[in-house]
Amino acid sequence: MTRSITASEAQRWLAAGEAILIDVREPAEFAAGHVPLAVSLPLGSLPAALAGLPRRTKLIFQCQSGARGNQACSLATQQAGVESVNLDGGIAAWRAAGLPVVGNAGPRFSIFRQVQMIVGTLVALLVAAGFAGVTAAFAVAGVLGAMLAFAGATGWCGLALLLGRMPWNRAAPAA
Repeated sequence: MTRSITASEAQRWLAAGEAILIDVREPAEFAAGHVPLAVSLPLGSLPAALAGLPRRTKLIFQCQSGARGNQACSLATQQAGVESVNLDGGIAAWRAAGLPVVGNAGPRFSIFRQVQMIVGTLVALLVAAGFAGVTAAFAVAGVLGAMLAFAGATGWCGLALLLGRMPWNRAAPAA
């Protein structure tokens, strides 16, 4: 079972130099706002980096709300025998505790969430069209589902790359 800690406890560990905070969100999410001392290591890149993680320092994994951080803790324990803790509630809990966050304030919705909204809406519409008699719509919905599974398994998502180039997802120019 993964141990978790509160944002205030994590902040104390970081301030005392007792821990390293690893943010497992995607780079665009990290750029939009992160804990000042956090290191960006997306969850998809974690398995390859496990051997290089320090073993004598406390490791705190963090994501948006806690789910990916929990996965990172499990991976670290199972694949590398590295003990770690999950930041309970992720950066959302960190912000709610009034702790500092830095970043460019990026898009309102992360690329990850934008992909979920677009693909989810398309699948729902295609299934509705399928039930309305357009049977080919079921096949297209299946293809979208397969593409989403591929993105989850490999960490590569063409739609996310495309969305990352959209004007609303670009960082505002420095003033």
